[in-house]
Formats: sequence, C-alpha cells, structure tokens
Amino acid sequence: MRSALGQHAIKLRICGIRTMWDTVGDGEFFCTGCGGDRNYRRLNGRRRFAVLGVPLLRRGTVGPVVECAACHAHFDTDTLDHPTTTRFSAMLKDAVHTVALGVLAAGGTTSRTVLETAVATVRGAGFDDCTQEQLATVVEVLSVDIGHGSAFDPAAEACGAALAIELHEALEPLAPHLAPAGRESILLQGARIALADGPYSQAEREVLTTVGGALQLCAEDTARLLAAAARTPS
Repeated sequence: MRSALGQHAIKLRICGIRTMWDTVGDGEFFCTGCGGDRNYRRLNGRRRFAVLGVPLLRRGTVGPVVECAACHAHFDTDTLDHPTTTRFSAMLKDAVHTVALGVLAAGGTTSRTVLETAVATVRGAGFDDCTQEQLATVVEVLSVDIGHGSAFDPAAEACGAALAIELHEALEPLAPHLAPAGRESILLQGARIALADGPYSQAEREVLTTVGGALQLCAEDTARLLAAAARTPS
C-alpha cells in the first residue's frame, strides 16, 4: 500500500504548475554565481497549470529574470547594473586618468615632479604608454575652459565647467561599485599628484573636493583624507 507521501509525488508528476520561458534579450554580465563575466539570456516566464506535462490554464507571469549561460542560475534584472570585469577595469582606468588631468589642470604642468607623479599614477592604473607630453597636451586643451564655471558649483569655477563635468561622468558611475577604501584610494592618488610640488593650491583643493563628492565621500571624510595626505612625507 502506497504511503500518503508517495501518492502526493505521483499527483505532482501528473499535474502541477509549469513555467515556460521566452528569451527577450541577451548580452554579457558579471555572474555572481560563477564569479566572472558570462553570457546571459533575459527571460520572461509564463506560468501554466499542466496535466501530464501539457500546459492548459494560465497562472500568470514570472520575471523578467536573467539566466547565466554557464551555470543556468536565475538572477533579478538589477544584476545587470553591475559592470562586467572588463567594463569595471576600463571605468577604473578612466577614473584615475581623469582625476590626474583634473589636478594638473588646476595646478599647472610646469613642475617636472608633478608631471612625473601624474605619469606614474596613470601608468599604474593601466595606461602603460602614458607620457608627460601627452598629459600636458590634454591639460592645455582643458585649461582653456578654466574660469568659466557654473555659479551653482564653486569647484567648477576653479577647474572649469567642462572638467567638472568630466570628473562627475568618470567617477559617479564607478563609485557605487567600489568599497570605501577604493574610493579613498582614487582621491589620495589625486592628492599625491597635487602635493608633489608642495602644499595644495586653492584650485587643487577645490578640484579634489569635487573628486571626493563625485566618489560619494562626505565632505568631512574628503577633508580628513586630504589633510592626512598633506601630513604624510612624500
């Protein structure tokens, strides 16, 4: 005589809810299950009451979800907001490069020590072919905009409206994906460039304050980090 559990299992095999998935998109994402960049399918599901495997009655919809092509795990669509490893690396390189340009545009490029520090910082971020001449040329173009800032952003007046926009565009999308230590590291790299030839100028301090804000650091933490960097021997 079959047990109640066995009879229940038979009923589940005879009838139950079945989900039918439709692919509505694909691409590449960072899979937290695999721990790396993978291809994905974006799926919408249709729930059906099925008898003997044949879908009969509608029971609503499911999703959308993201399915990893490698491990086949399903994730909420907000997982696509996380950049892939390749994209994250590019964003990080661009952030350091932009901060270096911002500090140079505010402090000038006449100091060889400052330029050497900036080049070392940018190369350390992954731009192996960066040279002093390249940075100086870009800064010269950016410096044309200095002094034409927005009345709503005092720091923009110091570093130029175009440069302030560049800083926000490079740093704000990256900040949510960095641990606090990572955000602080980017700010401190800019601080070391500014301090290479002596104390911060007013323009350099204002640029670095803009950097801290774009990195989602509070004003107090930004001021503390800049002060600590100034006290640290180079």
